[in-house]
Amino acid sequence: MRDILPDLRARCADGVPFALATVVAVHGSAPRDPGAVMAVDAAGTVLGSVSGGCVEGDLYEVAREVLAGSGPRLVSYGISDDEAFGVGLTCGGTIEVLVRGYASEGERTELAALLDLIAADRPVAEATVLSGAAETGARLVVHPADAGPTTGTLGNEGLDAAVTDDARGLLAQGLTGIQRYGAHGQRRMQEVAVFVRTYAPPPRMLVFGAIDHAAATARIGSFLGYRVTVCDARPAFATRERFPTADEVVRAWPHTYLESTEVDARTVICVLTHDPKFDVPLLVAALSTPAAYIGVMGSRRTHHDRLARLRAAGVDEAHLERLASPVGLDLGARTPGETAFSIAAEIIQHRWGGTGRPLGDLTGAIHRDR
Repeated sequence: MRDILPDLRARCADGVPFALATVVAVHGSAPRDPGAVMAVDAAGTVLGSVSGGCVEGDLYEVAREVLAGSGPRLVSYGISDDEAFGVGLTCGGTIEVLVRGYASEGERTELAALLDLIAADRPVAEATVLSGAAETGARLVVHPADAGPTTGTLGNEGLDAAVTDDARGLLAQGLTGIQRYGAHGQRRMQEVAVFVRTYAPPPRMLVFGAIDHAAATARIGSFLGYRVTVCDARPAFATRERFPTADEVVRAWPHTYLESTEVDARTVICVLTHDPKFDVPLLVAALSTPAAYIGVMGSRRTHHDRLARLRAAGVDEAHLERLASPVGLDLGARTPGETAFSIAAEIIQHRWGGTGRPLGDLTGAIHRDR
């Protein structure tokens, strides 16, 4: 959603009708995860993608029908051995897509309120009925418990209450997926399928050391959807001009800043200073956080010296094992841009548990977690 957020908000503001196609389930290999969206507006303009090109042509026609008044539709695309080049996913998976129209002013106004929350990085979840003993397309917008009441309804109080509880739990974990209930929200029943899409604020990337490699890392971090902060204690280096793509540039001692800012289990930390007076206190602070990834630049000699200094500072072996150092995957990188690419590759590998080997050397499903 975030990749076409400005376009959707503009169409809501300008009163332009559109249909929104959302991936709600994925089985086997598929290019996009649940939550990926494609929009088709009244002029026939296409925004976004749900499959990287496999099914967009057919889905375009479905969206036009929905926009013309056919009502919400749940469609499925897959592949069988004898239809590899027909309408389907040539990668071999199956996706389910909900197509919903926003033709009326009221529908666009409701969606605009949700889009405004997403744009403001406010945590929110949207629950939509897919099928069963409730109206397909009915939606409920759920906020954290301390951030206001729900808006909309899925049809009755019991279903709304059960989905609200589950949506808040999914939102806290940053998860998206289909939940099933009885017609009035009963647990362990299968009468109603509800797709819960959560929108948490973007994860953070903290880049320490205002060097050329940091500029490249900040660029690729923004591209990957991180909210990027670059921090360095040297005023001449930590400037907005040097880091135009970063969300913020901070002039402070790295460890002081890290101790004062929010770090959660989705945060990635890239330490590119390779200077002991910065690195050691910074890494002591970093290793006490729940950060998902802590990558540290430097040669192997620098790495071994750094480990000795950290041990002397009281860091135990279990914490030292969290360090990705020397930082990045072995891609043969030379330039700052290539090095940033190798760092990004390692972050992705760490997040999803990939091997880092060429896919052509492996067998089995490409997306193992699906």
